[in-house]
Amino acid sequence: MTAVKPILLHPELSHQPQTDAAARARRALARIGPEGCGDDELLSLVLGGRDGPLLARRAVDALGGVAEAARASVDELAPLVGVRRAASVVAAFELGRRSAVVWPEPRWVVRTPADVAERLLPAMGNLEREQLRVVLLNTKNVVTSMRTVYVGNLAGSNVRVGEVFSDAVRRHAAAVVVAHNHPSGDTSPSTEDLRVTGELAQAGRLLDIELLDHLVIGHGTWTSLRALGAV
Repeated sequence: MTAVKPILLHPELSHQPQTDAAARARRALARIGPEGCGDDELLSLVLGGRDGPLLARRAVDALGGVAEAARASVDELAPLVGVRRAASVVAAFELGRRSAVVWPEPRWVVRTPADVAERLLPAMGNLEREQLRVVLLNTKNVVTSMRTVYVGNLAGSNVRVGEVFSDAVRRHAAAVVVAHNHPSGDTSPSTEDLRVTGELAQAGRLLDIELLDHLVIGHGTWTSLRALGAV
């Protein structure tokens, strides 16, 4: 039986499907805007290169969706797309989270816990590590600044009251709202959450900086510890 000789594609032609997919993603972005592009297309544009579409599909499939890709670390993404591209993806998603909490014009006024919680949900609701953020307000309850104070394990023993209030004291804030997330998505406050809240409220009274609330952020939901009587 005569052996069948394999057909070898020209190197440039072997990349044609990826090249076409990358070009289609760029054209779609220009023609219909980012809102009309699929998750794979947007991620492929962040990755760049002729193999961007292939790598984007690989990453989304391996991680279980674009939401999981948004939470992935460089170490988790690197085996799928390479270290440099992994860093670009992580940076892009972080910029998106940060832009989600830019205060609206002309000012961000806090009248209810929801005015803070709803603004922080997109940025903090799906984080895989705990963060504690402090929102500073002036005498008219207008937000003047926000700072991430802790990242990682927020066991009560690790939260230092002085660090939480340091920016508020330096910037002469009238009040603060403290928020931290539960990576599990469950916003039920722990015993440590309640204890730390009591300590922060007491410190605020001594510093004449009111603790308006302590919010626990979860997956699409949140809990106000003031509403629970802890503040």
